[in-house]
Amino acid sequence: MQILNNLINDMNVKKDKGEEMSILVFDMGGTAVKYGVWDETLKDQSSFPTPETWLEMTQNLKSVQEKLSERYRFTGVAISAPGSVDAELGIIGGISAIEYIHNFNIKDELENLFGLPVSLENDANSAALAEVWLGSAKDVNDALFVVIGTGIGGAVIQDRKLLKGKNLFAGEFGIMMLNDTTSFSHGATAFHMARRYCERMNLKQGSLSGKDIFELAEQEDKIAQEEVDKFYYNLSLGIYNIMFTTDPETIILGGGVTQHKPLVGTLKKYLDKRLKDSGLESYNYDLQSCTFLNDANLVGAVYAHLNQYGGI
Repeated sequence: MQILNNLINDMNVKKDKGEEMSILVFDMGGTAVKYGVWDETLKDQSSFPTPETWLEMTQNLKSVQEKLSERYRFTGVAISAPGSVDAELGIIGGISAIEYIHNFNIKDELENLFGLPVSLENDANSAALAEVWLGSAKDVNDALFVVIGTGIGGAVIQDRKLLKGKNLFAGEFGIMMLNDTTSFSHGATAFHMARRYCERMNLKQGSLSGKDIFELAEQEDKIAQEEVDKFYYNLSLGIYNIMFTTDPETIILGGGVTQHKPLVGTLKKYLDKRLKDSGLESYNYDLQSCTFLNDANLVGAVYAHLNQYGGI
């Protein structure tokens, strides 16, 4: 603990002297772990496939640190992760696509691994913090974030602060059920859209991505069109439900699928139809993609780190 305190003090002294600080930042996802260096902006970004075990994960994380330490002097490590993240206790509860990161003091293990102060924040919360800090939500007080990746995460911003809830589950929209058997995460992500297409076409799982299915739909592949329609139908259903929980100023979409340019415009058409069918066509809502797109989790993790250790 004394070593950690010395590192934190050293970081603060360097900040006071105006010396440059670099933060190593990771975003743990169900299919890939993205990383980069925060040195006034994101630099040296890359990724590696999400490992199968915690041992492999730590080996990969350490390898990245060693490689980048040849060019940067790191003062801390910021991590965005799925699940119910207790930043104070350093434990990730709940469930996620990375089963082995849950229910032990992961922060302590990571600080021993890196030899640096480590911050943890939920991935969707990180995306929200990025947008509140520097992005699409910097001028609003209340917002909902829907982050669409392998599953669906989310975050609730009220009075420009994260609402986390008693069990740290506020904004975990992906757990919602669209019907008796289908969760929001399973019904409304491009990842699962691609899995359904592969199953229907007897193709190897993982051989096609969500991007591939969108492209096949544009080429008038009937099965792809049906799956894209199901994707928008389910996504609009989930967003229709959550928009009436806090009646936010804006709803911001994040995750890799936001790189699909027709996403927001097409989704609005599905939402408008739902509102009209419910007699709520006069309901005024704002829907937009996040500013940082795939980088939102990384930027927000940095913001959380600076908040915890000083810098904002």
